[in-house]
Amino acid sequence: MRVGIIGAGPGGICAGIRLAQAGYGDFTILEQAAGIGGTWWHNSYPGCACDVPSHLYSFSFATRQEWPQPYGSQPEVRAYLEDCVDRFGIRPHIRLNTKVESARWHDDRSEWHVTAVNGQSFTFDVLIGAVGLFNLPVTPDIPGLDLFAGTKFHSARWNHDHDLTGEAVAVIGSAASATQFIPRIAPVVGRLDVYQRTPNWVRPRDDSYTPEQQARFRADPAAAAQEREVIWGWIDAIQTLDDPVALADSCDVCLKNLNTVKDPETRRKLTPDYPFGGKRPLISNDFYPTFNRPNVHLITDPIVRIRSDAVVTADGESRKVDTIVLATGFDTMRFLSAIPITGRGGRRLQDAWSQAPEAYLGITVSGFPNLFMLYGPNTNNGSIIFQIECQVDYALRHIRRMGEQRLAWIDVKPGAMAAYNRTLQRELGAVAVWNSGACRDYYRHSSGRIVTQWPHSMGRYREATSVADDAAYEVG
Repeated sequence: MRVGIIGAGPGGICAGIRLAQAGYGDFTILEQAAGIGGTWWHNSYPGCACDVPSHLYSFSFATRQEWPQPYGSQPEVRAYLEDCVDRFGIRPHIRLNTKVESARWHDDRSEWHVTAVNGQSFTFDVLIGAVGLFNLPVTPDIPGLDLFAGTKFHSARWNHDHDLTGEAVAVIGSAASATQFIPRIAPVVGRLDVYQRTPNWVRPRDDSYTPEQQARFRADPAAAAQEREVIWGWIDAIQTLDDPVALADSCDVCLKNLNTVKDPETRRKLTPDYPFGGKRPLISNDFYPTFNRPNVHLITDPIVRIRSDAVVTADGESRKVDTIVLATGFDTMRFLSAIPITGRGGRRLQDAWSQAPEAYLGITVSGFPNLFMLYGPNTNNGSIIFQIECQVDYALRHIRRMGEQRLAWIDVKPGAMAAYNRTLQRELGAVAVWNSGACRDYYRHSSGRIVTQWPHSMGRYREATSVADDAAYEVG
């Protein structure tokens, strides 16, 4: 069984390790970057860190006894992934600097033909897409942005060669990435203008383990496992956003965190007008206090255009800047269709998703045989590492089935996929905070459908992906 994996982030690494453990040695991981890690390779901005505690944001089969801090920094997470690659011996299977240009299914041979930008070509029996959700940075459509004469870059492609010291800097965006890097650059820049479209709910976080906790983790392997279970318990409980007491408590905690902002007007602008959970909740201890600095300015008037040396807002104000940092997120509506994928009858995945991305269990799409996706539509919630493990185990079960039954291909039935998504959308519609009017952009497609989120617990997803469902597939 020849297996191709697109992406060497957490999903591709997990898939490679589990394939190797199951005895499948003929697999290749194609990675566009010069190193492994996926989003943890590309996102290296100051302060970049995970917002899921590290004891849970790690593979169940490769737990780490001791983490330096509760929430791993980008270097720490990437070092962990590098260690997993070497510990399980899958580095020889990884092809770096190999960006996939296209993948096409050939019915007559029951195989996938994959071409890379560097001219290489590959043939696989099974293809696993592990490109994730955060792989395409968004550049906002602002008049004049391309004419800006200063330095400009996206936070997901941070320009480490550029020194911000003493500069006038404009940060466009104030969500997850901005919350982390704004406190890091504020002390070194001359002036920092933060352009906010929508405020976010920001909780404080535990930034360190006590010496006693660290000693316990070092001395007792079971202590780390217990910590993982504790984290699992509270994340699994709150991610469904259906407990009014927990929601109210989260709101109160965030408002107390917000009270560290001294200026009442700035505090008002930073206060969300939608329920907690309506948009991705953030965590930070130093984001709000940054706005107490005299060189930091929160601007909520919409940007109307950008001049060669300034940002102009709707109130007519023109603010000169040296550097613009785009903290404008990612195109979360593309998933694997970010790559030209062609299935049966020449149908493109992009066309199959013209109304909105959807998949069976977020993993398979009708008309695209022997194709499995990791971190596909409607699988985002809780710890994505756990979700990915569920998806890899699911794919591996069907790969085993193909070998045992000597099947050339399997393809999820259109009816099974449609029935699954009808139920899923109904359940998504029952999550009140996601239907409050605030849930836009990141979660919701232009069609009105929520396409990124899983509406239930992690345990529920494990159950859904563990059910025997051979009848949901056509085979050949």
